[in-house]
Amino acid sequence: MVKSFQGVRMVEPKKSPIDQILVRDHMSTNLVTFHPEDTIDQVLEILTKRKISGAPVVDESGALVGIISEVDCLHEIIKGKYTNTPKFPGKVAEYMSKDVLTLSPDLSLFDAAGKFLEYKIRRFPVMKDGQLIGQISLSDIIRAFPKLKQTTW
Repeated sequence: MVKSFQGVRMVEPKKSPIDQILVRDHMSTNLVTFHPEDTIDQVLEILTKRKISGAPVVDESGALVGIISEVDCLHEIIKGKYTNTPKFPGKVAEYMSKDVLTLSPDLSLFDAAGKFLEYKIRRFPVMKDGQLIGQISLSDIIRAFPKLKQTTW
C-alpha cells in the first residue's frame, strides 16, 4: 500500500505471519542531510568526502522535503560549464527531487528490493510516523543478501 502526504509517498508493509528480514535491520541511521538553501558546491563537497551518491533534504523543523543526488547536481555542473563559472552556487531547492517515495522500516527487505527494481532509484528515505528515521540504499540491500544465504527465507 502507498500512502501520500506533502509530496512524499510511503510504501507500507503487507502483513505477514512469518518473521521477515526488515528494512530497519539494514538501513543507515547516521544520515547526512541537506537543507534547501545549501549550495550545490556544499553538496558536492560532502558527497565526495562521505563517498555517498545522495541524501535527504530536510527543512528547519527536520521534515523531509526532498532528496538530492549526484545526478541532480550534474544539472548545476553543466550550467556552470556553459556560463564558464567554476563554482556551483545553485541551491539544493532548485535541483532536488521533491516527489519522494519513502519506505517503512517494517517493510521486508525483499519488498524493498522490489521497489528498487520498480522505481530504478539508488536510495529511499525511511519514515516512521511522519519522521525521517533513516535511509536504505541499493548498496545496503546488496550487502544484506549474501549474509542471508545461510538462513531460511
